[in-house]
Amino acid sequence: MDRRILIVEDESLVAYDLKLILTRAGYKVCGIADSVEEALEIIEAKKPEMVLLDIFLKGPLNGIDLAKQLTVKNIAFVYLSANFQESILEKAKTTQPYGFLVKPFREKELLITLDVAYYRHQNSIESKLRQEQTLEEIFKNITANALPWRQKLLEIARSIQPYVPFDYLGIGVKQTPEGSYGGISFLRIGFDEYQVIGIDEFMNISRKNLADIKKMKQETNLGTQAQIFNNEDFIKIGQRFPIKKVVADIFQMRSFLHLPLLFAKDDTLTLSFYNHKADGYTNDHLQLLRRLQQSLLTVMDSIFPAVADITEPEITSIHLNDDVVSSKHKEINFNNIVGNSKQLLAVLDHIAIVAPLTTSVLILGESGTGKERIAKCIHNLSARKNKPLVVVNCASLPANLIESELFGHEKGAFTGAIERRIGKFEQANNGTIFLDEIGEMPPELQVKLLRVLQEQEIERLGGREPFKIDVRIIAATNRNLEKEVEEGRFRLDLYYRLFVFPIIIPPLRDRKDDIEALVSYFIELYSQKNGKLVTGVSDEVLDQLFEYHWPGNVRELEHFIERNILLCDGQVIKRVSLPQSKNITRDNGQAAFKLQTIDEHAREHILAVIKKCNGKISGKDGAAEKLGLPASTLHSKMQKLGIKLR
Repeated sequence: MDRRILIVEDESLVAYDLKLILTRAGYKVCGIADSVEEALEIIEAKKPEMVLLDIFLKGPLNGIDLAKQLTVKNIAFVYLSANFQESILEKAKTTQPYGFLVKPFREKELLITLDVAYYRHQNSIESKLRQEQTLEEIFKNITANALPWRQKLLEIARSIQPYVPFDYLGIGVKQTPEGSYGGISFLRIGFDEYQVIGIDEFMNISRKNLADIKKMKQETNLGTQAQIFNNEDFIKIGQRFPIKKVVADIFQMRSFLHLPLLFAKDDTLTLSFYNHKADGYTNDHLQLLRRLQQSLLTVMDSIFPAVADITEPEITSIHLNDDVVSSKHKEINFNNIVGNSKQLLAVLDHIAIVAPLTTSVLILGESGTGKERIAKCIHNLSARKNKPLVVVNCASLPANLIESELFGHEKGAFTGAIERRIGKFEQANNGTIFLDEIGEMPPELQVKLLRVLQEQEIERLGGREPFKIDVRIIAATNRNLEKEVEEGRFRLDLYYRLFVFPIIIPPLRDRKDDIEALVSYFIELYSQKNGKLVTGVSDEVLDQLFEYHWPGNVRELEHFIERNILLCDGQVIKRVSLPQSKNITRDNGQAAFKLQTIDEHAREHILAVIKKCNGKISGKDGAAEKLGLPASTLHSKMQKLGIKLR
């Protein structure tokens, strides 16, 4: 191992302890810095592959400031800190670290975290290269293709969508010195469907006249650098630039990415990406577009004259033959995944990206959200679609048989093993295995699953040696795996191996826009299956379905429709009985699986140790001794984290 690592830590004892641990483990420590300035000098000279980074450092800049620069340089980093203020934490999360450690930490915990961070970073690099190569090839094809300019713009927008997601994309041209403006916009309304918004449509929707729109555009100058504006930053630029606020208000957008492309004679073509999510854009999106800037300039150069010809005298006469334009050159069948909400479209984008790859996928979501259907869809869209898809429910397997079920056994391996048995992994060879409810897998089996992921090999019970297999793993759970890791029920290294490409399925209550489409789909399905002529539900029933919070998600809705079709004595379901809605505060699907804060990690870890010590804090075998802290320090931490002994 010759991995170069930089330690950025202003406590010298901690820094040198880290150096000893890392050197002993085979890492090459290329330097220790106690400030951002010193760290940048070492980075420039030694080019480390990884940085262990404390949040609070000497000098005016902190670890978060350095992390932003590391992201630009594509250097992986792991945070380490003893405490966190909530405001600092929120800023730290936006830098997308590859891991973090809470002081004090054990040597084993440090080495596992670094191993996982390297693995995730390597996958991230490969993923970024694939994205870049894919888009550059698409842009070349668009440039060479004799398509109308509007269709070319649409193809560019559609190809960027999976990698830089947007709900509304404005493409504007400013010509100098004339200062004339032109442009067109695309509003996403389906997976591969976009409504074209010309100036006429924009004036109608915004109720602004041409002079107002022109004035607002002339007043908008965000500069010549690509920039991100999320949440409050987006609100602030809306106050400065009214055209941004108009778009935000009309289409309910909450984040924005500004990408200007400069042509000869100082003409500018600007791509304005808008997203309904408050944190819609990250540094990764920005860096990808910056790397693609030359390719984008080339393809846009072939379109620029046509867009630039849309000057003020002509702009009001733009009309397209179709209000909705679809990009049909890449038909994708999502296996009857029904809905068109923004939340579901984001899931479909992720499926389209990951399906052709061999990457492991972790599907997160509440019970009934359709995790198995997503897994089947990923398999059917992959190169393995004609190979086996083996489904395993880890929660339903008896604990004493699960190893044999997964990996198989040889004859005589244990009492009752009267013949050789082929396990689920072997059955799935060259195909896909779907491990549902992986959070229920016993810890001793998690070690063997980790080996399969790392080595792509298995060993039957009673077997003499392992053998290679080629299996793609898709896992799913409705549990919060981070909490399971903290409580010692799920391995941290396995969690990060699986977390390479997570897909988070939102609960139905967070995508109620899809209820009407789901109702229509289930009515048609179960009417045919049961030989009934039910065609729909009344407006009153539909209102009830929208009001209900659906704790069982899509599965509950499906069973509800099937039951009411059997009870219906006409063509329309006019009356239904739903459980009383209760004012239950629940996390949405994404919140349930969000990364925990450092304070949350620290609090739960300290509580777990105190519990194991039966409430004893100081003295021999007390929690302070187990944590390697003075009792006074532990009491101070407990007070800060709100831990009280009863």
